[in-house]
Amino acid sequence: MMRRLNFNGPREVAFEDVAEAELKSGEVRLQTLYSGISAGTQLTAYRGTNPFVGKTYDPDLRLFTPREDNTSLYPVSGGWAYEEVGVVEEIGPDVHTIQVGDIVYGAWGHSSAAVVTEQFALDHKLPSDMDPLCGIYSQMGAIALNAILDADIHVGETVAVFGQGVPGQLVSQLARLNGGTVIAIDLDPYRLEKSTAFGAHHTLNSSEGDISAAIRQLTGGRGADVAIEISGASPALHEAIRSVAYNGKVVTAGFYQGGAKDVYLGEEFHHNRVQLICSQIGGVAPWLNRRWDRIRMEQTIMQLAKSGALKLAELVTHQFNFEQAADAYRMLDENKEPVLQSVLKFNH
Repeated sequence: MMRRLNFNGPREVAFEDVAEAELKSGEVRLQTLYSGISAGTQLTAYRGTNPFVGKTYDPDLRLFTPREDNTSLYPVSGGWAYEEVGVVEEIGPDVHTIQVGDIVYGAWGHSSAAVVTEQFALDHKLPSDMDPLCGIYSQMGAIALNAILDADIHVGETVAVFGQGVPGQLVSQLARLNGGTVIAIDLDPYRLEKSTAFGAHHTLNSSEGDISAAIRQLTGGRGADVAIEISGASPALHEAIRSVAYNGKVVTAGFYQGGAKDVYLGEEFHHNRVQLICSQIGGVAPWLNRRWDRIRMEQTIMQLAKSGALKLAELVTHQFNFEQAADAYRMLDENKEPVLQSVLKFNH
């Protein structure tokens, strides 16, 4: 039996025992080592604020429509988790390139085990000399790298990164590696201290004065060449628009769950000819097609971490046993203590 975490309703964490099937040809069984908690998408499902609570998405029309009266988002299987790493426990028939003991990263939800194909395991095999904890960052790292690719940063440009949670920390590190001068912005002094430790050139607390004016002061009056908004807060999006130079670019990688009443498109957006670009992990920019894809982004993140250029395991501030998941979500929901990455660990 494997054990899986579900959300049975807003703020209702439950566990479910699921029978494990025999492996088919070309399959391998993983025992989960760590599962990361996303303080963005997962929390929206935990809190009941996600758009899918009241609406469904038509993949053919690519439109959201209201849910029928008798349908519900819940239960949310696996808590929509997408930051997992596990060890190969068993290999099925006709598996030749993966061995028991290999470490594999991917997205299979908060569950104690998973079955994947040999090809998936091969594509997502963690280098043997890396800390397995780094494996939880495959998707979050890809999200951050996708935002960097969408931003198209050039050497010597100034990049303002709004939001310094885990994805913002990754974006800030990657923007610096891409040749940008990084200005990290957040409300939380603890997060800003971490931003400095991980290499941001400047930090600004958005509760202290006019951020856009401060960014212009740091850039000789010009403004940032690029702003990446990854907090998912509409006031931060408006401030990102205000912060960039004429013809500047704002990449929105945050997940906005409500309206955008704080975004005033008739002001700086209109008068400074600002470009507004959505970055979402479901695809890459058109000019990157056939060169970049999800697997390449994930593998790039792991290689950067292996080389020491990108700090991943250092972002983890809290670890909970799997059975303590409700405590972990409650801590994040109430936001009463400094935290970056929270992780569920599995004891087998």
